[in-house]
Amino acid sequence: MFSKNYSAKVGKKCNFSKIINGVYLILFLSFIYPIMRTLKRKGEIESLLENYRNNEKSIGFVPTMGALHRGHLSLIRKAKEENDICVCSIYVNPTQFNNPNDLEKYPRQLEEDIKLLENINCDILFAPDNEEMYPENEDEMSFNFGELENVMEGKYRPGHFMGVGTIVKKLLDIVKPNRAYFGKKDYQQLLIIRSVCEQYNIDTEIIGCEIIREEDGLAMSSRNKRLSPKQREEAPYIYSVLDYASIMGRRMQVTDLKDWVAKKISSNKEMELEYFEVCDANDLSIIKEWGYDQKVMGFIVVNMGDIRLIDNINI
Repeated sequence: MFSKNYSAKVGKKCNFSKIINGVYLILFLSFIYPIMRTLKRKGEIESLLENYRNNEKSIGFVPTMGALHRGHLSLIRKAKEENDICVCSIYVNPTQFNNPNDLEKYPRQLEEDIKLLENINCDILFAPDNEEMYPENEDEMSFNFGELENVMEGKYRPGHFMGVGTIVKKLLDIVKPNRAYFGKKDYQQLLIIRSVCEQYNIDTEIIGCEIIREEDGLAMSSRNKRLSPKQREEAPYIYSVLDYASIMGRRMQVTDLKDWVAKKISSNKEMELEYFEVCDANDLSIIKEWGYDQKVMGFIVVNMGDIRLIDNINI
């Protein structure tokens, strides 16, 4: 029979072996399934990303306001495909809301968003609070967006693009990505962000990505979560009108097309048209006549109750 001391030694060795094996398993799994870092302080993420840059790692960045959907996740996947490190930010920026009620009701689901990001192996999440992004006694930024801020969203949401420009510049200064990814659903915003980079000589490539839609055509949006079942059932009608407008558009005069869209949207009792504009895709100047070989887009905003839905399409 073995002595008690020998048995105790064997038991300790077995326990130690289990611990070592467990450590190796964790390291192996972390290599196969990388653990996402969640950071809330500017200094933390700046230090971490500086280490990556020093090791010649490229950084892709997807800024969001959370309530993530498949559209956001498609941006994350593209950032991962084209870069060594993928960073996502989640921050509901108060300065871009001209409607306090919209800010208050904007969906927030950080824990669910973290799970979604972990599932697609996002590397880093930056989730700051208001105090981190807007410290006291900070100088205001200034921008000159020209006519971009006087049409469509700039006209109907005064101050909106100053807020967008401010937060995007702050985030780009913190992350310093090689590339940043934005959806084309907010096409005017995409041009605003490119203007910010030009005005401040920010060396980041701004990449616009195609609109991701639900199977019924509705453009994916965090605000869709607020739609009632009845509103959600009717909401795809917006895209069906846009789609027909893109097919028939140049067979009509521009004014006739705008009147047709307005009539179709107003025929739906759940919808109120805020605007439908036909614009040059390069500078968003509003067109009155079709130009030869001109890239033209149609932009629409529809209100369903207090929920504002935005979409666009090539014409």
